[in-house]
Amino acid sequence: MWSVVIPTYNRLPILQKCLRALEDQDFTTPYEVVVVDDGSTDETVAFLRSHRSEFPHVRLLEQEHGGAAAARNLGVMAAAGEVIVFIDSDLVVTRTFLSCHGRALAGQERVFTYGRVINTCNFEDPLAEPFKVTDRSQAFFATGNVAIAKEYLVAAGLFDLAFRQYGWEDLELGVRLKNMGLRLIPCPEAVGYHWHPPFSLEQIPRLIEVERQRARMGVVFYRKHPTWEVRLMIQMTWLHWLLWGVLSLGGLLNEQTMAPLLRWLIQHQRPQLALELARIFLNWYNVQSVHQAYREVQA
Repeated sequence: MWSVVIPTYNRLPILQKCLRALEDQDFTTPYEVVVVDDGSTDETVAFLRSHRSEFPHVRLLEQEHGGAAAARNLGVMAAAGEVIVFIDSDLVVTRTFLSCHGRALAGQERVFTYGRVINTCNFEDPLAEPFKVTDRSQAFFATGNVAIAKEYLVAAGLFDLAFRQYGWEDLELGVRLKNMGLRLIPCPEAVGYHWHPPFSLEQIPRLIEVERQRARMGVVFYRKHPTWEVRLMIQMTWLHWLLWGVLSLGGLLNEQTMAPLLRWLIQHQRPQLALELARIFLNWYNVQSVHQAYREVQA
């Protein structure tokens, strides 16, 4: 028995595509899909309750809005499967997704598999997006597309509930799994297409707030694992300060000064390039915020 655990919060349109793809698997092992609604305020719960026959593999769990870490923990502890597959609710997988993870895990001990995640803004046909250099990931354990035995998650202590805002709860668990001696087996054949809306200028305030949250959670990560490796991961080094400070011209390249260029690129159907350029000032916000958050906890 396998269990796919999916936390979700106000993502009903893409969640429907996610769940339909999981119903269409060629996997011969029995499996369930545990959807944990994290206090959604849209029609997610009502839709799943009224469409049970369309999604026979789905089990719906509900909690008050408490973040992805708490939602995943609830899903893991309720899961009937010996193997847990984590994906996000905005991921649409191929028909062979589960069977590819299954073949990679077969006969292996103290390992987990990590599939490929391809970013796309194509809502109508997410699977049409090609793999890009920017889709490469060096993460050891990331819950966008991973399969692991439930016993290892329980032995590691599950996700730390101190991570209540955006970021780092999965990589922090990965540090503990690595310390337990688990190995990562790349499984690029298990492909998931991570959908996000095309970049627009209206998204910038939210993206800046996400960087600030990620910085605060990065400090939580570092205080739990005060290593140079974690400092590099969360960008809390003077190298990152210098890099993004220089690239942003000390903050002169920001959401206001870059808006005309970003708007022009979006108008000329280049939203992804616009987003990559916006990362110049988004990373500068992150680096400043992580140092500020660390100073605050040290005070």
